[in-house]
Amino acid sequence: MMDWKQIYKSKLVSAEEAAAKIASGDRIWMSPCSGAPIQIAEALADRVNELKDVHIVTGLALHPFKILKSPEYIGRINFHTIFMGPYERAFFKVGNVNVNSVNFSKTYIAMRDYYKINVLLADVSPPDDEGYLYYGAMGVGWNGTAEDLAEKIIVQVNKHQPRVRGFEHRVHVSRVSYICEFDHALPPLPQPEPTEIDKKIAELLAGQIPDGAAIQIGVGGLSNAIGYYLTGKKNLSIYTEMFVDSMLDLIKKGIVTGKIVAGFGLGSNELYNFMGDGRVELRPVRIINDTNEIGKIDNLISINVTLMIDLTGQSCSESLGFAQYSCTGGQSDFTRGAALSKGGKGFLCLPSTIQTKDGKKSSTITAVLPPGAVVTTQRSDVMYVVTEYGIADIYCKPIAARVNELIAIAHPDFREGLRKQAVEAGLIRA
Repeated sequence: MMDWKQIYKSKLVSAEEAAAKIASGDRIWMSPCSGAPIQIAEALADRVNELKDVHIVTGLALHPFKILKSPEYIGRINFHTIFMGPYERAFFKVGNVNVNSVNFSKTYIAMRDYYKINVLLADVSPPDDEGYLYYGAMGVGWNGTAEDLAEKIIVQVNKHQPRVRGFEHRVHVSRVSYICEFDHALPPLPQPEPTEIDKKIAELLAGQIPDGAAIQIGVGGLSNAIGYYLTGKKNLSIYTEMFVDSMLDLIKKGIVTGKIVAGFGLGSNELYNFMGDGRVELRPVRIINDTNEIGKIDNLISINVTLMIDLTGQSCSESLGFAQYSCTGGQSDFTRGAALSKGGKGFLCLPSTIQTKDGKKSSTITAVLPPGAVVTTQRSDVMYVVTEYGIADIYCKPIAARVNELIAIAHPDFREGLRKQAVEAGLIRA
């Protein structure tokens, strides 16, 4: 009987040979973001004329893959994303980006029942002393689900992938079909500097977070900025789908002293390296984002960003009109879960205005959402809405009360107009 080292060697192939194991009709889950096996994916793209009806499902690409850049791949090697990122947006008009805006808690259903995944492609760590390869900061969220579904498991061993701790966080070499080795730096997710408005919103939120709370922070510059304003808190813990750099900052400053549980980590290389030290416990998003699991965490504070909201509380967090900008992700999961948590609160944050293409200022709080705007979080789930002008508590309140709360935190230049529109629509009385 071969030991794991012999098994490992017997499965070693080049990136090109690994890509050659993909056949027409295969449906691939590719580990997202910093977990993507870039060299195998690019070698697969070079086989475009040999293949048809191959589907790659992933999320938030952090590399400009060849299959995004040219329409020649459409119908041959198709790209699907469960969360739009900068590269998906940049190449969307090319035509090979297919968007599936599914709640993260339900992505395993999409993988199993719609995409019918039969291949797992993943970037992994070098093996440990027992022959286990680790999925790194990003892979734990979904790779275990794909592993259960896959007939072929193809991995790229990369010395930069951290050996993370958790559940469904690793795969044994005996379970893997093919292995290639290719070291490459993990692509970071750049974080924009907080604006003055971000800082004002963060200051307002800090007063709402008690010592001992468990925090969840979503993607985006505003969300990340909020974490940096919690330095006056004590004994925080983390229960989040996404572990971000502001959370790492709180840990280094001794603000987070409790348990740290996440679905994945996304940010700087320092963050990726920290996750290899074992303090973060990673779990699949089907568990992390389960509203019932979230509800078991006392004082769960959920902080997410939205793009616009109407006067009754319908929140659009993923599109600009009909143009898809982001995806649902875990916002709805955590908003609902926070409401089930003893002492929990769910916050949706946004600046009160945006600048339109013609240079004019427009209110992000509107009487009605524009045509095509996606309702990401329905109004009956929204608890608190935050702008730089205050916090509106609209949870379980009558429509008229919600309208008045939201007008009060709109930009002063738009409040009178919003009130007039609300009266004309019959939302409130004159």
